[in-house]
Amino acid sequence: MDSAYGAGVTTTYTLRNASPAKTRAEAVVVGVSSTPTGPVVCEAGSDVAAAWGRKWLPMLSSLGFTGKPGESVRIPTASTINAPLLVLVGLGPVDETDETAVRRAAGVAARSVPNAVSVAIALPADTPQLVDAVTQGHLLGGYTFTRHKSAAPSDTSALDVVVLSPIARKTDATEAFERAQVVAAAVRQTREWVNEPPGHLTPAAFAEAVTAAHKDVTKGRGAPKVALEIWDHDELTSRGLGGTLAVGNGSDAKPRLARLAYSPKGARTHLALVGKGITFDSGGLSIKPAGSMTGMKADMAGAACVVTATLAIARLGLPIKVTAWAPMAENMVSGSAFRPSDVVTMYGGKTVEVTNTDAEGRMLLGDALVLAVEEKPDLVVDIATLTGHMMLALGDRVGAVMGSADIVDAVLAAGTRAGEQHWPMPIPEEMKERVGASKIADLLQHDGVRWGGGLMAAAFLREFTDGLPWAHLDIAGKELNSGGPYGHVPTGATGFGVTTLVELARTLAEG
Repeated sequence: MDSAYGAGVTTTYTLRNASPAKTRAEAVVVGVSSTPTGPVVCEAGSDVAAAWGRKWLPMLSSLGFTGKPGESVRIPTASTINAPLLVLVGLGPVDETDETAVRRAAGVAARSVPNAVSVAIALPADTPQLVDAVTQGHLLGGYTFTRHKSAAPSDTSALDVVVLSPIARKTDATEAFERAQVVAAAVRQTREWVNEPPGHLTPAAFAEAVTAAHKDVTKGRGAPKVALEIWDHDELTSRGLGGTLAVGNGSDAKPRLARLAYSPKGARTHLALVGKGITFDSGGLSIKPAGSMTGMKADMAGAACVVTATLAIARLGLPIKVTAWAPMAENMVSGSAFRPSDVVTMYGGKTVEVTNTDAEGRMLLGDALVLAVEEKPDLVVDIATLTGHMMLALGDRVGAVMGSADIVDAVLAAGTRAGEQHWPMPIPEEMKERVGASKIADLLQHDGVRWGGGLMAAAFLREFTDGLPWAHLDIAGKELNSGGPYGHVPTGATGFGVTTLVELARTLAEG
């Protein structure tokens, strides 16, 4: 399968059962684990180590290479193997070499091979899950965002990547290999949108980008059928999406909503996905400090996730019905912006007393959740960069999951298999009291209490789920990596959440 790999470059990935030492490539990547007694090459690269013979361990020692996670080193081979360059990447402790470790090592490998036209990867890949991890990790670790660079790479030559696996000829390995590329493409698309500057990706432009992505997936013979609707400002007004309009009417760039529906034959489960799509968040009249606006272009990451995950689920042909709702708005300051003390009538009729216009995401999600539950799905999952509270609680690499206990458990399990970290958080009973504390409306949007703000936000959203099985993923802080790259995660947009949603759908489809 061919995949976009930087500007003007096409990467062809191939799954092959072959010896890394004898494979002709410009570079061979080999995984090395760490042990108390020294580094140990993985089984997939054992013949590379054998080609060096007694010089292998002294060479690693002289290089100071231990096999710890994130470590890499380049070694000219001097014709010892067919490739002129050997790249070693650390897998971490030998007893912890699981799919997550391999995925991260493959990501490091993608950034460690300089200007090679052909690469062979010899990482642990003796199960379908490991084949998936190697392929997906390499695709994601090599991602860069260059759209707005005047000196973007101009190389148009093909890059050939061979994933070496002893089970390459088995059907389940081939399926895992193909699936990994589809999921990685969805994550990369999410990163593209999240990285896009907010002046370029307004709600209208975001809706147009979703339309283009939808067309790309559904065009051609044999392509999956996915219905798409884009609701403009007039449609949102006529349907009464009060929360979305309250937030979006403060901007000259008016709000939109995208609805996607994938309904394959034989689907027995209906999954509804809802994602927050704030294309820029100034805080509105409750304006953010200047420093806190940095990165607010990424406040639409939840909407990007549900769109790309739905299209990936369709490309994979999973027998599960999926509807995705992506409300899009820009939260700005103007004479038409909503105000603290306003009462907003949400879609479905509930009224909300607004106390903080910087708690805007829950207003969009409230509308979209009601739309989602009207169709009576079997379960609803929403994903949003919702509260700084969850970033304070869990840091910038672990998402929070709240909601119905069985759905939370299913999301956590899907995240583990997908290589994304999530943690369960409660919605204590007293949060219902805080949400219902308004004296002039049905619900209180925000109470200004510092403690448990993320839990109150989840309790607020629960009011719009009509008691259906539901989970809320708060991914605030996970959507952007402001530091250096690590594992398969680059600097900038991460695409966090996409793989979890696809894996959840795959699990539900398999019963």
